[in-house]
Amino acid sequence: MLAVVTRLNLTLAVKRLVRDAAARLPELGHVRPAAVLVVAGEARRASRATISPAGGPVRKGAPARPTIRVKGRTILYVITLRPLWFVASTPEERIATVLHELYHASKRFDGTLHRGRRHANYPRAAFDRKVRGLLRRYLAAAPPEIVAPFGASGTARARMWLERPSSARANGTPPRRLYTEEQLFYGPVKIVTPDPPRPPSARAGSRRARPS
Repeated sequence: MLAVVTRLNLTLAVKRLVRDAAARLPELGHVRPAAVLVVAGEARRASRATISPAGGPVRKGAPARPTIRVKGRTILYVITLRPLWFVASTPEERIATVLHELYHASKRFDGTLHRGRRHANYPRAAFDRKVRGLLRRYLAAAPPEIVAPFGASGTARARMWLERPSSARANGTPPRRLYTEEQLFYGPVKIVTPDPPRPPSARAGSRRARPS
């Protein structure tokens, strides 16, 4: 009989992080985890992740967004984890990235982004300082079992779009108005976590122990 290999579910790990951070950080207390969908996506410049409105009002003249509903719950925001999040980040950077994206959401949590927290309106250096502060406070109180998955290495799995939501279809067919679990699937993703740097004393000891 073949052994069943259980791969780390990174989508679930991030959802648990979102739920825990929203409960512990007042700045994210408006976040409703059930209305956040987490997926893995293709490269997009040098970003580790992006957050996209999935509901709420749109600009005048713009086509209405399709509805996303997962397990009967309407999704208002989609966090897309990019390749750099998986293969070029430390555990702390991965958690900080999720906090960063959540901080962009409107305090109304209505499927729009906070205008004052857009990078065009909020100096990036100040935004990053704010996120670092959130990260320090969160890590000081976070349960180890919530943090541990972000230090994994190997093959994990994450939700991905089988058909990505769009207001139009390239083949000219009418756009889909509702996206559900049928347009999502779990796919394998490679996660690479660098070894933590050794303390200077350990490196010095290694050099002393090396034969001449």
